[in-house]
Amino acid sequence: MNSRWLSNTYLVADDGARTAVMVDAGGPVTPLLELIERERYELTHVLLTHRHHDHIDELPVVLSAHPGTQVLIHPLERELVPTATGDLVDGQVISSGRLTFEALHTPGHTAGMISLLADGSDLFTGDTLFRGSVGGVRAPGHTTYADLRHSIMDRLLALPAATRIHPGHTEPTTVADELESNPFVRIWRGLDPEGTSTCVALGEPATLILLAGDYDGGHKAWVRWPDGTDDIVPGSRVTPNGADGDAGS
Repeated sequence: MNSRWLSNTYLVADDGARTAVMVDAGGPVTPLLELIERERYELTHVLLTHRHHDHIDELPVVLSAHPGTQVLIHPLERELVPTATGDLVDGQVISSGRLTFEALHTPGHTAGMISLLADGSDLFTGDTLFRGSVGGVRAPGHTTYADLRHSIMDRLLALPAATRIHPGHTEPTTVADELESNPFVRIWRGLDPEGTSTCVALGEPATLILLAGDYDGGHKAWVRWPDGTDDIVPGSRVTPNGADGDAGS
């Protein structure tokens, strides 16, 4: 995990075939590159969940050590990552030794966000779903709240309850845990009520549906605008009930 951005870089290896796949490259990648060398793995792919800098910052370091490695990303974001060599599209299956990675298009945080289901049991969710939180839809290249909710509820959390989730930031979780404990998901499931208090979000009046903790110790806010549309925004940009704004992000 990157100590600055709290973003994760993962290495998934097939010990039998001696092949490995890297998921994202936000760094620090040196320990993973040392592991690849020590175990004599062949790095066959770098699979990118999306193009934000905290997930690709050390990609040049990886490619310097392993030139010619396939770097795949959704086509909507490929032109923003010049070192990408190919596309990842919904339903595509990438094989490395006996490992398989199924690409799931999960837009919201970005238009080309990809989640990856490894061997049907381990899910890499990028910045769509975190332990106890969800991705925002105000980052560069975002789409909509409706997209994010659909990606989480109809794609990711529709997977078997035992599926292990490896987020793009901080700690792992499971589908079962997020269905039960994630405050956004609990409201979407009808287990908890929506909030009704007023607030100022991004400088505009809104209804505060939920203010919940985020992966970095700050907060995320689900707000509803006067026209009835919903948004997921940084808690630091929300002032509930005219009080001082939250210091989180």
